Amino acid sequence: MSSVPPTPTNGTTPTERGPPFIPLVSVVDFHHARGPEVEKWFGVEEGRDPAVEYDWTLLPFMALSDGAHAATEDFSYFTLLRPTTDDTPATSLFGISCTRQMDSSQLLVRPAEVTRSTVQKAVVVITDSPQYFGTLRERLSVVTKAWFAQREFTDTEILRRFQESLAEEKQRGILHEDEDRDQYLGLSLRELVREFRWQTLVLLKCCLLQPKMLFFGTRCERLCMMQFSLISLIPGLLRNLQDSAGPELNNYEKRLQKPTSLRTSDRNSLLLYMGLPLQIFGKGSLFGPYTPLQQLDILADFGTKSYIVGSTNSLLLQQRDRYSDILINLDENTINITSTSLKAALQLSVADRRWIDFITQNVNDTWDEANPGRPKTMGYVGSEEFIRLQFEEYLLSLISSVKYHTHLAKYSHNPKMLLPHIEGDPSVDFLPEFVEAWAKTENYRIWDSNTDSHLFDIVEPKHPCAGGLTIEDVQRRITQQVQDLHLDEKFAVGKEVLGRNLAAGREKASTMFNKFYADMEALREAQRKRAEEAKAQSTSTEREKSSGADLGKASQTVQSVGSKAGAFVNSWAAWAGEKRKAGWGRSSNAGNDSPTTPGITSGWASGWGKGIKGNKSSQAADGTSETDSLKSPRMSMAASSLGSAMGYGGSQYEKVPLGKRGSISGDSLLSGVGSDSGLSSHPGSPQQTRGRALSRPGPGPPGTTANMSLGEALGIRQVQNGDGNGATAPVGTPVMIVKEDIPSEKAAKTETTPKIELSAEDKKNDAIGTAAVEDGPSRPATPPSVAAATEEATVAQSAWGKDGL
Repeated sequence: MSSVPPTPTNGTTPTERGPPFIPLVSVVDFHHARGPEVEKWFGVEEGRDPAVEYDWTLLPFMALSDGAHAATEDFSYFTLLRPTTDDTPATSLFGISCTRQMDSSQLLVRPAEVTRSTVQKAVVVITDSPQYFGTLRERLSVVTKAWFAQREFTDTEILRRFQESLAEEKQRGILHEDEDRDQYLGLSLRELVREFRWQTLVLLKCCLLQPKMLFFGTRCERLCMMQFSLISLIPGLLRNLQDSAGPELNNYEKRLQKPTSLRTSDRNSLLLYMGLPLQIFGKGSLFGPYTPLQQLDILADFGTKSYIVGSTNSLLLQQRDRYSDILINLDENTINITSTSLKAALQLSVADRRWIDFITQNVNDTWDEANPGRPKTMGYVGSEEFIRLQFEEYLLSLISSVKYHTHLAKYSHNPKMLLPHIEGDPSVDFLPEFVEAWAKTENYRIWDSNTDSHLFDIVEPKHPCAGGLTIEDVQRRITQQVQDLHLDEKFAVGKEVLGRNLAAGREKASTMFNKFYADMEALREAQRKRAEEAKAQSTSTEREKSSGADLGKASQTVQSVGSKAGAFVNSWAAWAGEKRKAGWGRSSNAGNDSPTTPGITSGWASGWGKGIKGNKSSQAADGTSETDSLKSPRMSMAASSLGSAMGYGGSQYEKVPLGKRGSISGDSLLSGVGSDSGLSSHPGSPQQTRGRALSRPGPGPPGTTANMSLGEALGIRQVQNGDGNGATAPVGTPVMIVKEDIPSEKAAKTETTPKIELSAEDKKNDAIGTAAVEDGPSRPATPPSVAAATEEATVAQSAWGKDGL
């Protein structure tokens, strides 16, 4: 509890105001069918109903505020008009109610009229002054809570005893001891300045202009206490609200007397002499901390010129232009001035803004969230008392400056009547528009008519923060505006939101990239598997195709070779059969002139025998060994057969096209074997040295396939001599094509060997055989695949000759 020294009531004493009013206690119940209604009174005689007696028909609606059911406990403050009686004039009474509710199922005895799930009741205390509402509010809360804890509303003993204690204190004068002291318990100016900052001064100056002020808020207790805190800034006003309950009351002005003395050492005497309090609630004015909708007709009455009221019903917001000149929304902490003239008068001057910014800064610097009503420094600066004294100083300076302004206007032509230390008009620092608007109000009229014209001699006529705009003012203004933006809070919230969004975005991005990577890996794995499957399938297909093709080709090759080899062998077999029937051919000499050996038959036997003998004789004549004579023909035959099988000619072996078999001549396998001189050719014969192809006609009919020699079958054609004449070898001599321009040891030997001249008979036989072969029918071409078989036959022929030897 904070207090200031007592403030005089300008000659009005309790005895002049009539007998003291005994506090009353009542219970207001909310009936489900009839609505709010007074249920019981305490402190009055049995059978008396003050609500009916004083026409307090709106008392139940004031006690149970709109929206009270939304809270467990709520308080409502209101004013009541007590009409004139025989012994007391009309005056204002003040009520405070504590509303609570509980579940109807918890009641010990549930009355029949209780039909709803909850029971809502209010305990009301009515007194003649609001200056004790701070302490009364705490006591009322405890009593109401205890009564609800009984769970039996028919037991009202606790309420009766509570009223008796209030009446006893009143009669004993306990409540009168501090009657002349301002009590401000429960009125937090720090919260008011904290929430409205520089607009707090706007609200105070607005009260002095006496417009229609409407406060709105959903919390009834906060709504009412803000109004009490605002009017408490005017010193002594809380104890002089006897005319605030109705616009027709004007008792304060009737009893007001002009002070004639002053004690400068006494604060109360000073305030009284300066004309405080400024009575803003007089004739035509109304004060209703909580005003229900049922009281709107009083607000719209012609006799109601100004008021300060509060409401928790949002319907008034829709009609604010009709019921208010200025609307203070406590839920949003905003002030909306609808009157244009009022808006111009409520602008703050540079000095005003400098002054209120100083107070606001002190409050903010000492703010304690845990205990808003007390500075965290536990000091005087920024406390409730500090704020009240600052506003008191401001009002005294305003009063003195306005008095000096009036004095200047009256004695402007006489400089001697002016204060030498005051330059110009000090009221300019309070804004000339405001001073002009205030001079038109009822409270200014009452104040000016009941105060001395030289108040500026008591209090210096100067604004507490007088002076022009300075750099400090600009810096302070900028700092305050930055604080009003709450950038730190917004940035903190924004930073938190941004960090949360970044974290969520990072998580989403990580999840997305992980999913994308997993999908890519799955796609790559699927492609790899498909590629492996396709490769495996293609490989197996190729293997099947290649194996099938190889087998087919092999089978075709075997069949072709077999058929051709069979045809070739069949042709030789047919020829051999014909020769056997006709007899094996005649014997011939093997290139030398040695006679045929008697006793050896012709044919295979004669051929082999003659050959052996001829070879031996030839070898002996030439001086070569028997071994050389046997090796040379076999080597020549093998080389010739190999060259024929390979199909090469020209440089070393000449390739003979198979399609031109008709020009090829040579000895057949059987004719070579059966000839008497088949192995008698000398190794170093000139025929071999000159590369001449020696051949003789083999046995067999000319012009037949059987007449074809082995050389012809192998595709070897006759090689011409250097002079263009062909030469043939003796019968049985293997054919060999030797490159003439390649020197070798054998070639050197053959050059020294004497040339063997063929007899006429041999030449004739060779010519006949060659013609027979050339004139004979075309033979089937020897396939290239038979080359290997032919080479094996040639080797076999050489082996046979060796074995014969």
